[in-house]
Amino acid sequence: MAQMSTQQPKSLAVLTSGGDAPGMNAAVRAVVRTALDQDMDVYAVYEGYQGMVDGGERIRKMSWDSVGGILHQGGTAIGSARCTAFRNREGRLQAARNLVTLGINSLIVIGGDGSLTGANLFRQEWPELLAELVEQEKISRETAERCSQLAIVGLVGSIDNDMFGTDMTIGADTALHRITEAVDAISSTAASHQRTFVVEVMGRNCGYLALMSAIATGADWALIPESPPNVDNWEEKMCQVLKVGREAGRRDSIVIVAEGAQDRNGNPISSNYVKKVLEEYLGQKARITVLGHVQRGGSPSAFDRYLTALLGHAAVLEILSATPQNEPQLIGIRENRIIHSPLMGCVEQTHAIAGVIAAQDYEKAMEMRGGSFKEAFRALRTLVRALPHPPTPGQKRLRLAVLHGGGPAPGMNTAVRAAVRLGIDNGHIILGINNGFQGLIDGDIDEMDWMSVAGWALRGGAELGTTRKALTGSDFYAIARHIEEHNIEGLLMIGGWAGYQAAYRLYSERDNFPAFNIPIICLPASINNNLPGSELSIGADTALNNIMEVVDKIKQSAVASRRCFVVEVMGRYCGYLALMSGLATGAERVYLHEEGVTLKDLQKDLAYLVDGFKHGKRLGLMIRNENANLFYTTEFMSALFEEEGGDLFDVRHAILGHLQQGGDPSPFDRIQATRLATKCVEFLIEEAGKTPAAGAFIGLQTGKVQFFNLEDFPRMVDSAHQRPIEQWWLELRPIAKVMAQPGPQSQEGVT
Repeated sequence: MAQMSTQQPKSLAVLTSGGDAPGMNAAVRAVVRTALDQDMDVYAVYEGYQGMVDGGERIRKMSWDSVGGILHQGGTAIGSARCTAFRNREGRLQAARNLVTLGINSLIVIGGDGSLTGANLFRQEWPELLAELVEQEKISRETAERCSQLAIVGLVGSIDNDMFGTDMTIGADTALHRITEAVDAISSTAASHQRTFVVEVMGRNCGYLALMSAIATGADWALIPESPPNVDNWEEKMCQVLKVGREAGRRDSIVIVAEGAQDRNGNPISSNYVKKVLEEYLGQKARITVLGHVQRGGSPSAFDRYLTALLGHAAVLEILSATPQNEPQLIGIRENRIIHSPLMGCVEQTHAIAGVIAAQDYEKAMEMRGGSFKEAFRALRTLVRALPHPPTPGQKRLRLAVLHGGGPAPGMNTAVRAAVRLGIDNGHIILGINNGFQGLIDGDIDEMDWMSVAGWALRGGAELGTTRKALTGSDFYAIARHIEEHNIEGLLMIGGWAGYQAAYRLYSERDNFPAFNIPIICLPASINNNLPGSELSIGADTALNNIMEVVDKIKQSAVASRRCFVVEVMGRYCGYLALMSGLATGAERVYLHEEGVTLKDLQKDLAYLVDGFKHGKRLGLMIRNENANLFYTTEFMSALFEEEGGDLFDVRHAILGHLQQGGDPSPFDRIQATRLATKCVEFLIEEAGKTPAAGAFIGLQTGKVQFFNLEDFPRMVDSAHQRPIEQWWLELRPIAKVMAQPGPQSQEGVT
């Protein structure tokens, strides 16, 4: 995070430019509120660069409440427009005059590579533009000296996720939600009629949306710009795979085509061409769905809300620390952490990838997209197969088992599907253990085949079943017996806290039970996000989106009737869901067990509510972790606020309960489940037969997939509260407070 500068606070302007992207409003809100918190003057430039050239009412000074009520809105509330005038020096001269007249000497631009390139050119010309304005007597020399340098920071707003320097661009996650929802719906009607659908998605020259949506939806084929079909008769191969898949029992076929897809010779592959090929080869009608701008529309996902809060906050701090010698920065994200990169270096690399694709150097294009992109593509090539590769003659076929432990989490089925298919494709036998560790005790074990997991990619819940079984003495004898009977040579546990504890117990009992001396790996799947070694557990993103959707509706209800809601979310003693949903929904207060709750806190919050509603506030939102305090319960807080609020406002509470665990998994959870399951299967294959066999748990840490020794589980956790000792997301608490605190003369309250 950037350090504060001792120089005089700057006046800041923020604009959105280029195509709109869900989450832009959340970014603008974060910029405005962080700047105000730092005692800066902050302006919004309406209609992008056109507004900067036009000036006047299109450059407006912002207050705390100016960005109220926009967090959940799609698009950009301050507008975006193409501006030919800004491409000319005369237009940039006029824009400079409009900014400097208002004392604006720093600019945060939210847009794509073209918008950011224009911003950098503007910064480079700035001293010359001011000198020319002084010479023309359009501004005074003193005014020019006060704004002698223009600081620039860029945030990438683009659903294409095609910018170098950030893992995710603003809007990409929401676009994946739109695509996934559409393809899920198409799949059900396609299966009903045994039809083939061709779905075209956006992305320009980047295949991210096509690749990741194909993984998330269990599509049967995907065409992306970075890796065109590597055979001349790719059409025949694609159709043969789809035909064999139907013969194996599939009732539908989904082909996803990126809008920039092309063959090895650079010839475009259109959705219409794919449809024609399918109909000619398969002799059946195919349907086309071009999703178009629906991918850019609608309310942003939870990720695109809290991500942009972090980016907007970091952008303002970067502005405050900038000096004339500083190179303009692009603020991006690597997994969950903010990163800073030279702006124009990122733009140049982005253009370079497009150039490599145009030059048909596809191997280099895949390298430049990064390791996780390549891994995802390799996994997809296996997952779309109609049938697995046959085992290699003479190959030792391992017998690997998969089971769940702990509560259900969306994405568990996706992980099992990936593990089963990748394991079988490598020539091994995969056993499914029903009902978690209880099933292992009972010997409820079945061999799984390729089609056992058909349709599981998009299905919520846990088809294998799961329990929170705590293992006791007699259980170990039964488990050892069934491991030996079924000749299990490796165990994958996909689950939460109870599953980790059970796996650790097996690992710890190896001296007493030799049967347990097999490789064991735990994959984190828990909506509570309370597992060690992983910054994100499978299921947590889906739970956040479930909470966000409900709270959005609650806010609509509350604002109509001057009401405060206290919303209780899950998490046990881990406040991840509470804090992140607070960021995503604009809650005014978040109560966490990690911080505790005192009567003084409640009195302060009550005083804020009373004062706010006295001055015209229309709604209030408090989010409480279910175990934030043993005595100050959700019902107690609601009763306290209701009694003391008198006639000023009503109070209601909502305990969201198990709806947070339900529903189909989000695209993020599907993609990460596939990614981690792939690594787990590779681990089991690598470790099988070794003495002693390894025990581990896997996780996402600072942008990388990492393995941790299972024997380290106790020292990495707070066992009493069932959460990891290190909780990275607590670092975001100060940002959440900045976004939620009442602004000067704030009347709107929660946004």
